[in-house]
Amino acid sequence: MDYTSIFWTLGVSFVLSVLFGPLFIPLLRRLKFGQQVRVDGPESHLKKTGTPTMGGIIILAALTLAYLKFADQGLEYWALLTACLGFGMVGFLDDYIKIVFKRSLGLTAKQKLFGQLLFSAIFCYILYKMDHSTVLGVPGTDWSIDLGWSYYLLVVVMFLGSTNAVNFTDGLDGLLSGTSALAFGAFTIIALEATQPQSAVFSAAVVGAVLGFLVYNAHPAKIFMGDTGSLGLGGGIAAVAILTKTELLLIIIGGVFVIEMLSVIIQVASFKTRGKRVFKMSPIHHHFELSGWSEWRVVTTFWFAGLVLAGAGLLLFKVS
Repeated sequence: MDYTSIFWTLGVSFVLSVLFGPLFIPLLRRLKFGQQVRVDGPESHLKKTGTPTMGGIIILAALTLAYLKFADQGLEYWALLTACLGFGMVGFLDDYIKIVFKRSLGLTAKQKLFGQLLFSAIFCYILYKMDHSTVLGVPGTDWSIDLGWSYYLLVVVMFLGSTNAVNFTDGLDGLLSGTSALAFGAFTIIALEATQPQSAVFSAAVVGAVLGFLVYNAHPAKIFMGDTGSLGLGGGIAAVAILTKTELLLIIIGGVFVIEMLSVIIQVASFKTRGKRVFKMSPIHHHFELSGWSEWRVVTTFWFAGLVLAGAGLLLFKVS
């Protein structure tokens, strides 16, 4: 596997995503698959009501077709598809219910958790059949520990944390598309260096797909990816981190996602225990919006943070 193959994968995925846009956007409009905006969100977001959502279908279709073309089948191949498409399916059901019943909430928390646990379990089974190492290493050090069977518990926690963190990040035009492209770009390089061709091809396919989607998702967005896209991307990035044995590096490379999730946890915990809010609104990107930042300024600032964190993760990987 070399960089030429990676660029081909990225390019094909990008082109497919760009081509799918004009096909899906009018279709979603005709089906009236429009976004239901939170009534308690920033007032400026109310004008986005009705913008086509479920655009994650474009991302998942483009990356899957490119991955099928350039990847070799095997257990790792099926593990990556299970994580990305499986969690994407949970997101699709969530989006569909929101649209059909015209409400801002789709699946119940228990239903969504069941779906996430189901595909996490399938992924763990594939890992077991692969005889995947259960050793967890600390980036930048020689320290490691064999977790044994508890490693699979870590895998489940990673999927739950990653999918929810990425989902929280999807709140502004182009925010998740840009930050996920940077994170998967870093993992593409890591996978190549770690001699994990399947993960490298998959990550490159994701980068191409989300950049193609960004053509239509950048401010002002013509389409949103919805939970179909965000949960699929969250499952995919957790799977790549696990297969490349960079589990803890995901915290750094996906640092923007972690910060978004922590802001929600802090906000909820503070309000329930003290009756006070730490942020004007969570996730934290809304806090900056309500502080007077333009949507584009918030997005580009978070993109820059994602670039810095991806670079830091790559540097730490090189040191390791």
